[in-house]
Amino acid sequence: MKEQPLDLVNLVIPAKTDFVGIARLAVSGIANRMGFSYDDIEDLKLAVSEACTNAVDAQYTDGEGDIKVCCNIFSNRLEIEVMDQCLYDDDLENPAIKALREQDLGLYLIESLMDQVDVQEEGGVVVKLTKFIKENGVKEHAGSPASYPT
Repeated sequence: MKEQPLDLVNLVIPAKTDFVGIARLAVSGIANRMGFSYDDIEDLKLAVSEACTNAVDAQYTDGEGDIKVCCNIFSNRLEIEVMDQCLYDDDLENPAIKALREQDLGLYLIESLMDQVDVQEEGGVVVKLTKFIKENGVKEHAGSPASYPT
């Protein structure tokens, strides 16, 4: 059985560069509340911004349409899906997939910042970003100096 998220936050923004910052802020707030480190929050913001900007650039040259950002909150990770719903001619390659290939640096950046990245075509393009919460510091039960052999 597929694991269900603890919470789900959906955000729909206009496909315009002016609104990409809203997605960044929402993801930042969610990640902060989940206990991600400052560096991981910055990585999440940059990856989401890159995915949203790609959707704006590749799909919506006229500024029409929406981008959906779905944040699936799990106990150990945050899964973010950035989806456009642009319809394209089936005889032509999907422009967002083509743009991802052409902008290898952008996709490379996203992949280097996230733990997992998956790109799918589902009535548009879905970029799924996964970041796991990392344990910081020494665990509480790691053993105290009194437990060390002498």
